[in-house]
Amino acid sequence: MRNIAPAILFSLVLAAPAGAQAPAPPQSEPVRIINRTGQEATALHAVRSGRPDWGSNLLNRGPLPSNAAFALRVNQDAGCRFDIRMVLADGREGLLRDRDICGETRIEIATAAAPLPPVAQARPNQNARRVSSGTGFVVAPDRVLTNHHVIDGCARILARTSDGRWLAATVQGQADARLDLALLAVPGNPGPTLAFRGTPAVRRGEGVVAYGFPLSGLLSSDPKLTRGEINAFGGIGNDQTRFQISAEVQPGNSGGPLLDMQGNVVGVVVAKLDSRRVQNVDNVNFAVKGEAAQSFLRRNSQEFRTAESRGADKSAADVGDIAHRATVMLRCEP
Repeated sequence: MRNIAPAILFSLVLAAPAGAQAPAPPQSEPVRIINRTGQEATALHAVRSGRPDWGSNLLNRGPLPSNAAFALRVNQDAGCRFDIRMVLADGREGLLRDRDICGETRIEIATAAAPLPPVAQARPNQNARRVSSGTGFVVAPDRVLTNHHVIDGCARILARTSDGRWLAATVQGQADARLDLALLAVPGNPGPTLAFRGTPAVRRGEGVVAYGFPLSGLLSSDPKLTRGEINAFGGIGNDQTRFQISAEVQPGNSGGPLLDMQGNVVGVVVAKLDSRRVQNVDNVNFAVKGEAAQSFLRRNSQEFRTAESRGADKSAADVGDIAHRATVMLRCEP
């Protein structure tokens, strides 16, 4: 058993919203981030996943020797998904993305590499014609899930992140036109990942939230939140890969997350029934079931997160906060 130098204790408590009373920090032991690189670390950063910068250096009391541990204490109510970066004396970096530090007591960083050059922002082509838009959401580091029809026929795909950056996107793996899903590679940290609901099974009548960018050329360019319920377990023609939902969606919502009231993904918004073609029908909307989306990701060898949905429901506003930083607007330039 290797010796570990005494840990340096750092207490990190994320701020509560203005006007709210900050919850007390958890009383559990801190998470220990251990330097196993064989070299002294001169900087350590730990920020909530999806943040575009690394914040301040936590090693404000001096370098962290090899085999030493840094103790990090967090307020679990403020979120548990963190990106961690350790910078060594020779400039190499050890990087961990999207770690659930509330579920771990020890995090070891054993490897480091030369830092990657920063990803340059893309710029929309203002002269492009017949531009269309849709929505996508982050399912793994630098990976975004959307509908196939959102990116079909695009010569260039751009993703606008929640912090206003434009990043270039490319199709990853094999898209599925029948299921209407596509996976995109979006280098540059487009946001934190959303988790798919694992258990319990979705029930008819459950509340859901659709989040995305409908009618972005007509309405404001900021995301929109719509509440609704699971109406049925099948789509048009009894398509068992779809939910019917009452959360009203519009063009541009396509590819966005459908979340339960715990903030976990239960579907991917895909379409609405056109009331101009079907008389006396209004507000009939559909989403690809979360299970079908997970199967699609597995076929593309893409890892993703799942989580249980138990306990008290969150407010729609809280679910929107969860979705916001992980949801991107997609721009298709033919």
